[in-house]
Amino acid sequence: MANGKRNGEHEDEPVERVEIIQPSELVPLDRGEIDIQVTTAKRYPRVITDFKREATMMATADEETAASMFYNLERDGKVIEGPSVRLAEVGVYCFRNLFVATRQVAEEEKFVVAEGRAWDLERNTRVAVQVTRRITGRNGRRYGDDMIGVTKNAAAAIAFREVVWKTIPRVYIQEIFEKAKKVAVGEGTPMKVRIQKILDWYGKLGAKPDTVLRIVGRKGIDDLEPDDVLKLMGFQTAIKDNETSLEQILRNLEDHGVTVRPDSVAELVGGAKVTGQNDAPSNYPRAGHAPEKPTGPVATDATDPFQAF
Repeated sequence: MANGKRNGEHEDEPVERVEIIQPSELVPLDRGEIDIQVTTAKRYPRVITDFKREATMMATADEETAASMFYNLERDGKVIEGPSVRLAEVGVYCFRNLFVATRQVAEEEKFVVAEGRAWDLERNTRVAVQVTRRITGRNGRRYGDDMIGVTKNAAAAIAFREVVWKTIPRVYIQEIFEKAKKVAVGEGTPMKVRIQKILDWYGKLGAKPDTVLRIVGRKGIDDLEPDDVLKLMGFQTAIKDNETSLEQILRNLEDHGVTVRPDSVAELVGGAKVTGQNDAPSNYPRAGHAPEKPTGPVATDATDPFQAF
């Protein structure tokens, strides 16, 4: 969602808190519906070899698709890597006999809460998680309606991703995850071509080559290695998925003693607009403090079909 705002207008990083809900808290379906769903799943069980083959084919369809299968986020000076929302979508589609749903649970003054639920019909196991994200800036002011909507959607996407990877065993996805990374960097493609492509993408966000180099701790283009390109691609996915922004990545680096440029953040904030950035908007609200936990139970509508899950 592009709203024409500049990168720096939302100063805080999107910090989510993921909570696992105990199975006893999940509302059961009618007994008859459970029997039908589970019986059908047992009659047509998944085949893990088919799952891996189909998921690998989809996840590695081309370099651009493969690059969207993983993400990187910088937290406390460390880079966190993981399977992305896009790979979770592939996983659900290919795993079969798996029901996943998300919903908005709460909207308070300072935060929103989204919930994701997954039910493995074949194994008859269920998992649920809640994701909390702040909707106020560093100045304490609440975001506008449009940005609150963006935050809600992103919280739901993260809840979807988290609940899927707590349901589909990581051992089944790890090989697919690694193959996607290899395809993403372009096996057989000259290193110079790979580097130029990623520099061009970040250039459309307003980052000069020396800025991109410092993100991965390199002094020159000739020093870049395949792992550096992978790291930049992981950040690229996180930016595209609105989990972070280039401005926030640079701010995190400077917070941990890495000087990108004397006025790098100021230049970036003043010069890079959201529109026309090759599908890589940086309009995601960011929070600098952990959100408060909701107090009291969340009101629900008894007629809500989600209650049947």
